[in-house]
Amino acid sequence: MNIDIEARIKALRDDLHAHNFRYYVENKPSISDYEFDMLLKELEALEAAHPEFLDPNSPTKRVGGDLTERFAKVKHRYPMLSLSNTYSIEEVREWEGRVKKGTNRPITYACELKYDGVAIGISYHQGKLERAVTRGDGETGEDITANVKTVRAVPLQLLGKDFPEDFEIRGEVFLPLAAFAQLNAQRLEDGDEPYMNPRNTASGTLKLQDSAIVASRKLDCFLYGLYGEQLPANEHYANMQAAGTWGFKVPSAAQKQIMLCTTIEEIESFIDYWAEARFNLPFEIDGVVIKVNDYEAQRALGFTAKSPRWATSYKFKAQQVSTVLERVTYQVGRTGAITPVANLKPVLLAGTIVKRASLHNADQIEKLSLREGDTVYVEKGGEIIPKVMGIDLALRPVNSSPLEYPTQCPECNTLLLRTEGESMHYCPNTSGCPPQIKGRLEHFISRKAMNIDGLGAETVAQLYNEGLVGNVADIYDLRKEQLLPLERMAEKSVTNLLEGVESSKAIPFNRVLYALGIRHVGETIARKLAAYFGNIDALSNAQIDELSGVEDIGEAIAVSVRDYFADAQNMAVIQRLKQHGLQFEQAATSASISGTLSGKTFVVSGVFQTYERDDLKSEIEAHGGKIASSVSGKTDYLVAGENMGPSKRKKAEDLGVKIIDESGFKALIQAL
Repeated sequence: MNIDIEARIKALRDDLHAHNFRYYVENKPSISDYEFDMLLKELEALEAAHPEFLDPNSPTKRVGGDLTERFAKVKHRYPMLSLSNTYSIEEVREWEGRVKKGTNRPITYACELKYDGVAIGISYHQGKLERAVTRGDGETGEDITANVKTVRAVPLQLLGKDFPEDFEIRGEVFLPLAAFAQLNAQRLEDGDEPYMNPRNTASGTLKLQDSAIVASRKLDCFLYGLYGEQLPANEHYANMQAAGTWGFKVPSAAQKQIMLCTTIEEIESFIDYWAEARFNLPFEIDGVVIKVNDYEAQRALGFTAKSPRWATSYKFKAQQVSTVLERVTYQVGRTGAITPVANLKPVLLAGTIVKRASLHNADQIEKLSLREGDTVYVEKGGEIIPKVMGIDLALRPVNSSPLEYPTQCPECNTLLLRTEGESMHYCPNTSGCPPQIKGRLEHFISRKAMNIDGLGAETVAQLYNEGLVGNVADIYDLRKEQLLPLERMAEKSVTNLLEGVESSKAIPFNRVLYALGIRHVGETIARKLAAYFGNIDALSNAQIDELSGVEDIGEAIAVSVRDYFADAQNMAVIQRLKQHGLQFEQAATSASISGTLSGKTFVVSGVFQTYERDDLKSEIEAHGGKIASSVSGKTDYLVAGENMGPSKRKKAEDLGVKIIDESGFKALIQAL
């Protein structure tokens, strides 16, 4: 019997370690929070009943997951423990009973929302932001100050004068639902797979090396815990109200985001209210948090090895409904990516009628073993559309047959391709597949690309169906006499369209590059490529290693860019666009100071005293230098700040790259 128990304990530990890695390091969770917590609870119970099998490295003895190596590690002044979780009112009642037994005074509870984001601790000294650190393993976190400074809800300088000289405030960085939807829409535009959910996207964003990209993601932050020696009050609720006056975004009492309760019935009422009201929020929560309000009572109750005894969280189960999967259809994007979509019998879910749900890719369909006619469980989280989570096999029709993923494009019948290491299938018929052609045309004319007034998606479809445009260069061949006979094309609308086409010739190179619709090349990447190479000829002749040397250009992007310019049809279209006068060279900007760093390539790493890292990069570019993300044989200078990773310094030393600090850089631009 003991052999079976020991084997089960080992299996649980192995599974939980693996899930921890996927969640905290890879940001790719493979099970839900609820499933994880159930496994952890099972392991805790077995370890409690069989102490002979205890292991100091068990997942039950830790708070979080492993740390990555890219950011400086910082030891927390106050341990950053996670909360214990409950999933039923009965468990909340049991917790409240333990609290009462542990103290000899009347207890008041502060109830708050449990934001579904990334826990963060931010230190302030004399009213100025000093450092922002992730939870990490609860004892040591990672310094991500530069990225947190881009979050507009986080004040860099506090308001008023009544705050402590030194303190830490903790909270949650998250991605609002609207920003998440916008980001995923852009990824679909660029031919990338959409992100899975807002929480993991926020986590990944905070670990990016480029703060400019972090800023563009529009992260938000609520702060909900004050730590220090000279706090204004001896109660959590009062301190949160005070923090609100200092400029922090704290839970709003007026909006019922925080509430003082004295009875279990009031706590239950708060839970019941937000179980429904959460669907009206512009961000995701996954439960509520209940804290003992008085700090003296908190100290009396103390901590377990992993969590405070004076607080707990009640976690909502993700709302699911069951409905019938009527059929699966396959959409073709402008980059040829094939996206399977579940067409459902309409059902009410989280306040909206759901008719379609995401199936992501062939692997997801195979994993779920889906069949048309199945009764499926649908969940709505942060997705652009809801997703299918499982099947009720008991209700499967007896005559159903397994779904077979198409081998040919549903639009043009071309054999589909799937690149090794990728989860998506693609139609390679870029020049003859109608949805791809129309999608590229729509992308080309869009506001963030060429912004052609008078030309919208309906008109693009009309022009394509009439045989007037088959690629983006054809837009510049359009003539008035071709357009006037078309339906809904009056004299004024035709004039506006042609004037819009002509005006677009002044659009700068980086936006033209983005407009071409190269797979994986969004606005930010297009801007970096344009700045680095300067013109389309240099870019089109660049090899994989040179492309990979540009900041934030990984191998997948480099290969995609190289493949695009290796295609003769694409180059023919670019040649025609050149002849029409589009901008294929980076214009000199007014910000240019000199050419003293011309021909020199720099890598910037670490934290600097008088420069923000992005400002230092801009200074280099203003003097004619180029920025690369990684050290290579083509790097001329490594500008090293504090907390720079040792591996980058070692590589520079091995390659003989000159390493200069901030003052060395200033001397360099003055000397050249």
